[in-house]
Amino acid sequence: MSVEQKLAHEITEINLSYLILAQQLIRADRPTALFRLGITDEVADLIDTLKPSQMLKVAGGNTLMCRLRVDDAMVWGLLAEHARADQPGREKTAERLHASILMAGRYEESVE
Repeated sequence: MSVEQKLAHEITEINLSYLILAQQLIRADRPTALFRLGITDEVADLIDTLKPSQMLKVAGGNTLMCRLRVDDAMVWGLLAEHARADQPGREKTAERLHASILMAGRYEESVE
């Protein structure tokens, strides 16, 4: 199997996992799913109605269907919870909350 074929196979697996997870999230708690996945109501409707055979077909493309919405080094740092040398043992709740707020703002920008 060539490198390109392996990559295509990996992309298909990621896409299928994403679609399954997205569908479960949408069915369990739609508003939270829209926020976490960064998708619109229309996209959620489409994902929710996909049958397993349709998911396999859609996932088989060579393009990732999902993307990491963390484009900022500061957010990565907050999410990774790197301890600051000058404040050992510092509580990480504030950093996580700050990262969530920053990502929520990006979600609002993308939906508008």
